[in-house]
Amino acid sequence: MDWIRETSKGVLLPVRAVPRASKNEIQGIHGDALKVRLQAPPVEGKANAALIRFLSDALDIPRSQFSIASGETGRNKAVLVAGISKEELINLLKHKMQ
Repeated sequence: MDWIRETSKGVLLPVRAVPRASKNEIQGIHGDALKVRLQAPPVEGKANAALIRFLSDALDIPRSQFSIASGETGRNKAVLVAGISKEELINLLKHKMQ
């Protein structure tokens, strides 16, 4: 998972968001991004909020540590996760995708 990058502010997680899905789930890896299906529609930031809420709950990391670094209006996003190392995030993702 070398496409996950560590920065001075935290870890950048590339995400491919798929709104209006039948359920919220991590679908796996899509190219160089984590593919996440979300029930929320892509209007008025609802899908972004749902993405942060879902990742926070799925990975058991406080919501306050997540932010959308880029791609707020598109499907391809960079999610910044503060207060965690790249290795910790990769281990949490691997455990969740089993």
